[in-house]
Amino acid sequence: MSNYPVDMSVTPEVKAFFDPDTNTISYVVKDPASAACAVIDSVMDIDYAAGRITYKHADKIISWITDNGLKLEWIIETHVHADHLSAAPYIQQKLGGKIGIGDKIMVVQDTFGKVFNEGTEFQRDGSQFDALFADGDTYKIGNLEAFTIYTPGHTPACMVHVMGNAAFVGDTLFMPDGGSARADFPGGDAGQLYDSIQKVLALPDEMRLFMCHDYGPNGRDIQWETTVAEEKAHNIHVGGGKTRADFIRFRTERDQQLAMPRLIIPSLQVNMRAGDIPTDKDGNPMLKVPVNKL
Repeated sequence: MSNYPVDMSVTPEVKAFFDPDTNTISYVVKDPASAACAVIDSVMDIDYAAGRITYKHADKIISWITDNGLKLEWIIETHVHADHLSAAPYIQQKLGGKIGIGDKIMVVQDTFGKVFNEGTEFQRDGSQFDALFADGDTYKIGNLEAFTIYTPGHTPACMVHVMGNAAFVGDTLFMPDGGSARADFPGGDAGQLYDSIQKVLALPDEMRLFMCHDYGPNGRDIQWETTVAEEKAHNIHVGGGKTRADFIRFRTERDQQLAMPRLIIPSLQVNMRAGDIPTDKDGNPMLKVPVNKL
């Protein structure tokens, strides 16, 4: 069993927002005892070919929060995403709230600060975020107790956020027929990912698990909610008692066949800055394309 402060008696209200362009699911999580809420893994829209940023997906979330009279207290990033851009600062500007991420963001900032040849003006101390979480940290959304589980492997800064009987797993796990996330990005590690998944699977069997992505394997409809019991029994990569050695072998071979995510270059530059777009020396929003670095 888990050593974390699990409280399965509390059922937060969860509203999902699916972004078909990036196959990302963002969430609004409401404290059942108050109007307080949190946003998890928001999306900022980008037309990469045109270099155009828009906020259609984030505006849907903002409208839902305001229409339901909710108070936004937290904007959570489960990790530095490589496949979509965060809308955290845009949502914060509109509704307030604190932006939080795992404290190993500093490792990611150091790694990709070098990849993108960022100068000394790019702070690598996580100061772009309002809160940095360590393993087992707790925080509140109204009266709703939340805690964090450090789950490296996909990236060095991945965390699962547990709120009552709901856990938001980021990219650590996919739906049972989707398996697990890749572990070949800089700082990723297949063995660490297996160990992190075991932390999640040590939560109570009835724990609701909410995915950050779904790709509809074999043509099924998009899904984003499952349980620990379902993952333990049926996850195609780690379920049914698959060993650590089996997982590392499979994950390593599989990752060698995967192309880089379509939006990895803009996503990393923006997300390691808590959703802010970098600028050139004249203050103009500008992205870099490192050559032969990823």
